[in-house]
Amino acid sequence: MSPHPSRRRLLRLATASAAGLTLTACGDNGSGGAVGADGDSGRITVWSWTSAAEALRSVVPSFERDNPGIRVEVQDVGEPAIWDKITVGMASGGKGLADVLHIGVDYLPGYLEKFPDGLADLSGFGASRYRSDFAEGLWPTLLGKDNAPRALPWEVNPLGLFYRRDHFEKAGVDPAAIGTWDDLIAAGPRIRAATGALLLGLDKPGTTPDMDFFQNLMQLQGAFYFDRRGRITLAGPEAVQALTLIKRLNDEGLLADTAGQGTGKRLLSQGKLATSQDPAWAVEYLAVKFPEQKGKWRVMEPPAAVAGGGRSVIVNSTYLAVAGSSRRRRAAWRFVEYALTKPAEINRMFASGGVFPALRAAYDDPRFSAPHPFYGGQKVLKTFVDSLSSGSDATNYTGDYARALKLAGDAQSRVLVKGADPAVALREAAERLAQQTGRQQAA
Repeated sequence: MSPHPSRRRLLRLATASAAGLTLTACGDNGSGGAVGADGDSGRITVWSWTSAAEALRSVVPSFERDNPGIRVEVQDVGEPAIWDKITVGMASGGKGLADVLHIGVDYLPGYLEKFPDGLADLSGFGASRYRSDFAEGLWPTLLGKDNAPRALPWEVNPLGLFYRRDHFEKAGVDPAAIGTWDDLIAAGPRIRAATGALLLGLDKPGTTPDMDFFQNLMQLQGAFYFDRRGRITLAGPEAVQALTLIKRLNDEGLLADTAGQGTGKRLLSQGKLATSQDPAWAVEYLAVKFPEQKGKWRVMEPPAAVAGGGRSVIVNSTYLAVAGSSRRRRAAWRFVEYALTKPAEINRMFASGGVFPALRAAYDDPRFSAPHPFYGGQKVLKTFVDSLSSGSDATNYTGDYARALKLAGDAQSRVLVKGADPAVALREAAERLAQQTGRQQAA
């Protein structure tokens, strides 16, 4: 539902072509066929993108100082280009892959399903001892079919509700009284009458794969398109509740249409959106893009999707993995371990690239409890840290996320544009997903 371009949305733009097509057309029976080696010295390469690549480069000088004999080259492969490159490399038995791969949660489960040997088993290097050092809910995602760790978490994005404090005040709405989306929907007409702003924006006709809001509402209920066993839950009660809430927002005239390039950003700049439900990385996005709105924004926990439901959820994350085909797997692991398990290094990267760290020990740094001037002095990062401390369920994207995303998007558009019944639209989407994937639907 975010009106600005999330990393996750960009990931998904590539998913349909890369995960949906290439992964299912791979050779080597999905084994990867890679034969690597555990070399402990020499030159290693790291694939990442844009600001994350720059953040990784900030770690290289100290790593090379503390690990003589290893040289690191961080390559900004670009995004979404990195997903095609990794997928092609995996399908060709690991040929041409970097030693260290930066992988999003959208892709990691699919790689682990289709290419069991594509990523190195890190258990022999001692990775398992870090299991409890990262935000809850991330570890299950990085386990291979053999239950061995195949990566370490780097970035985590807990969810928050960014809201215009001035709009709420003008409408006489107390943010502390907003516990559920029912509460916020009830306050929506007052906010609209007092300020002219709608509650939030969404691409109604589905011109972009904008399913963040729908997914977030499911995740707040501990659900997703698939359960932990990989069974389809797209037509489950949590999904129906999520789409029903979206339909109510639309029916009551509280949902702005953000279809069209730049529409969401324009609505935000004009003060026509009262809220924006987004992950932690949006903290600096709003501050940088809308400096004239300094002091007007605040952050709260996202409202629960159901009364008494959870208000804490991790909506996306990224990981560093070692390619199974690497000839210097131990050296590559040492870089991953150094970058992601040392608070000083992870916070160096946070300061450099804005990647919210998954390492719990990082939050002891004063920056995570410091007032933020753009948000009127609110300790916004602490809000997200506190959310992580509440725990979050692991989300199982599977290797069929692209198909689920497309079918869910079609169902949402039918509901918003054609007035379809949410339960019917989702049931039909789930049936098509089962036909396309061969997966069973959860009872």
